[in-house]
Amino acid sequence: MERRGGLTLWRQIQSTLAEEIARGELAPGERLPTEPDLARRFGVNRHTLRRAMAELAEQGLVRIEQGRGSFVQEHVLDYTIGRRTRFSANVLAQQRRPGGQLLRAVQLPAAREVAAELGIEPGGPCVLIESLGQADERPISLARHYFAQARFPDMVAVYGRTGSVSLALAEYGLTDYERRVTRITARMPEETEATLLQQPRSRPVLVTEAVNVDAADRPVEFGQTLFAADRTQLVVERADGAA
Repeated sequence: MERRGGLTLWRQIQSTLAEEIARGELAPGERLPTEPDLARRFGVNRHTLRRAMAELAEQGLVRIEQGRGSFVQEHVLDYTIGRRTRFSANVLAQQRRPGGQLLRAVQLPAAREVAAELGIEPGGPCVLIESLGQADERPISLARHYFAQARFPDMVAVYGRTGSVSLALAEYGLTDYERRVTRITARMPEETEATLLQQPRSRPVLVTEAVNVDAADRPVEFGQTLFAADRTQLVVERADGAA
């Protein structure tokens, strides 16, 4: 590559790759060629290439993950939080393909915060279901669902059979439940969390804490969910459903 039109080499590389992304030649989520391969393609040193990649990252066109490479940035997913918040429905509404991976389903003593939200004694038995939520096979959320063991005996087995929180609750006669409250914060992820979400630890995550209740306003579930902030936008709806 030769300098042309007064443009620096890194700017020409940035412009070329940006155009390829805009034309769809590089698809959202696609891994870019390695740094050595790109340097050879454009006939430049790595310093020049890194300057171009840094500019693409600054523009939000690519994301650079330490140890994994560079990827075309996916479109941000609008995740609606309303009276009824369901993961699969949210993903499908964005014309994306929902998926998930069960990480663990265990019975354990309820921590003080969990017990308070579920209305049980601290240290009382509860069930934790932890799962990774995906859109088009790309992780976007890490969810921890807590249930009172006394109210939902054998929840681990029921969830294992149904593979869905909603379907599992339906087997206990709860075909509908609503969101009582959602609290939204942000923090830096722990190492394991960042690895599961496939993002660097230097990038914050959005965190929601929520309580779902039945028709009698009794707690059904306490949930803590971490969202990859660069892939998810939380949209809060009014109680009447108007955004």
